[in-house]
Order: sequence, then structure tokens, then C-alpha cells
Amino acid sequence: MAGAADPGGLPRQRRGITPQLHGRYPDYDVLEQAEHWDEATRATILDRVENVPAVHFFTEKEAETLTAFCDVVLAQDADPRIPVLNYIDEKYSTGSLDGYQYADMPDDREVWKLVAEGLEATARERGAESFALATFELQHRICDDFAHSRLRGGVWERLNTARAWSLVMRGCVDSFYSHPWAWNEIGFGGPAYPRGYSRFGSPHLDAAEREEWEGEEVVSVDPVRDVRERVLES
Repeated sequence: MAGAADPGGLPRQRRGITPQLHGRYPDYDVLEQAEHWDEATRATILDRVENVPAVHFFTEKEAETLTAFCDVVLAQDADPRIPVLNYIDEKYSTGSLDGYQYADMPDDREVWKLVAEGLEATARERGAESFALATFELQHRICDDFAHSRLRGGVWERLNTARAWSLVMRGCVDSFYSHPWAWNEIGFGGPAYPRGYSRFGSPHLDAAEREEWEGEEVVSVDPVRDVRERVLES
């Protein structure tokens, strides 16, 4: 993992909420489209925003460590943040597993707990009081080593670290992009039912190629190249 790019170089969000209140669609709020969704969909999505689940599956210490981890790997460096770990916790506290498990890996729930233990131990070995209280730079180095399977010893010997990284990142990304604040960030038009989509152009093209309710991108540069350049400059 490279250093995080500063989202402050992007426009300030003027309508709706995005993580850190910056984004490429500053005048877009997907929740303004809620009246066009069917009742069940609307209730589910609004509940996701308005009723953040409490943490039950993870211990207080595990939650502290893993919340910091989720924020680092998702580059949520300032408020407002999507409470990603709360949704991951809800999944496991209700027993909603993915339906498969690698033969050389423990149960997904145990993997998360082992990762929390490993992150904490690694941070202490490197001089920090805890992973959550480690410096931004140390947190990033530990996550980078995790991503590249460079963590050794202790609890890491009980895991296939490449698979563990893939598992926890899948959980982070799934929870992040299931939230309307992330939809605002990427200009996603929201659920298609019952209204549906009839135009299939990219959201940053002119109005003829976008649905009238979709967000209009105001930063007309390739996002992958833009972020890479921001990282190199930081």
C-alpha cells in the first residue's frame, strides 16, 4: 500500500454525505431518489444509514483494532466515516456467512479475530501502544506488510495470510460499497427497481448519456491515474 492521497484536492461535498465530505459528485445525493424505490428497498437502505448496528460479535478491544484497520485500508482518514466494522460485526453476529470456506483456513469469524490479534501484536512489537493508537505511518506499514504476506510469527503462523487478506478486504469493500455515502462518492444512481435504467453511458459523460437523476462528475480526469499521481506527489 502506498501513502494515502489527500481527498482535500477533490471538491467539497455540497449535497448529501460522502466519506470525508469530498468527492467527484459534490451536488449529488442518492437518498434524494428514495421515493422512486420500492418500499422494501427504501426501508432497507434508509435503515442502513439511520440505524447503525451495535457491535456484538467482536470484543471492545477487537472492535477498536479492526475499526482502525478498516479505516486505514479504505482510506477513511477523517470524519464522516462509514462505520464499516459495525456492518461486518452484524454479519457475523447473525451468522450470515458466505457459504464456503477455504480448506486451509479457519472459519471466517475466527479469521477476523485472529487478524485483530495479529495486528495488535505486530503494532506492539514495533513500538506502538496498540494498533489503533499507532501512528498513521506505522498502521500503513503494517497493512502493507499484511497485504504482501510479509507478517511472520505468532498468530500469523496460524493463517494463510494471503487468503486472510483477501477475506478481510472482501468484507471491508462489501460493507463500504453497500452504504449510500459510498454511492454518493462514486455517483451510483441507486437501486434500479422499479424505475429501471434506460441509458447505459458512463456517469461522467454528457446528460444525453446519463439518467437524469444520476450524479454529474465535476472532475473530468481518469480517477485511477489521478489517485496514482496524488500518491506520488504526497
